[in-house]
This record gives sequence, structure tokens and C-alpha cells, in this order.
Amino acid sequence: MNIDATLYGQFIIIFALIMGVLCYSVARGKMKKPKVAGLLGAVLSLVPIFSVVYFLLLLFKKNQVQHGGCK
Repeated sequence: MNIDATLYGQFIIIFALIMGVLCYSVARGKMKKPKVAGLLGAVLSLVPIFSVVYFLLLLFKKNQVQHGGCK
């Protein structure tokens, strides 16, 4: 079975979009800058195992305590 560069490139692009969205959605309550976390998840998708490990680290990170607001 031959996997050419076009198929691999399409897989990486789709995987990067999915991982970027997943990392962003998980990081919204856990980090101050979730857009950076989503971008980092997408960039790490060039080597798929790195983005999966980063996603798992985000999943197990504790939520931030929300301060402020009116009482």
C-alpha cells in the first residue's frame, strides 16, 4: 500500500484543524489564552503524536478558579 505525499498532506491539514479546535475548546476553562493553546495544538499536529500528548496534558490540567465579577 503506497501513501503518497498528497494524501499525507491532506491528513495532516484535517488533523491539525480538528486538534486545534479540540485543544481550544478544552483550554477555554483551563488557560488564560485558549487561542494560543489551540494554535499550539494545531502546530504540533505536524507530528501527530505530539498533538495527542499535548491534548491529553490539557485534559488533565486543573481548571482555573474564576475570580472577579459582582457579588
